[in-house]
Amino acid sequence: MSAVPLTHILFVSTALFFIGMYGLFTRRNMISMLMSIELILNSININFVAFNKYLYPDKLDGVFFTVFIITIAAAEAAVAIAIIINLYRSHKSIDVEDAAELRY
Repeated sequence: MSAVPLTHILFVSTALFFIGMYGLFTRRNMISMLMSIELILNSININFVAFNKYLYPDKLDGVFFTVFIITIAAAEAAVAIAIIINLYRSHKSIDVEDAAELRY
């Protein structure tokens, strides 16, 4: 059984990153933007695990960073969804352009 080359893993990670960036810049729906941010964070996690496996196979530093990022991403998603729900309850829309018109 042969190992997957690092370049293939980095290609997938780069593709995920740019798909996430495209979704972040082109979508107006806040849920879609949140999903794009999660794609970007997952591409970073793939990089951490891949470089950890190929550069330091006996250490788990990349895996620990990945677990930390997943924890932070879960907290970020919970807070973002709470904000989106409150915005929808008050304005009946989760469109970014509608949220930009809010004045406090």
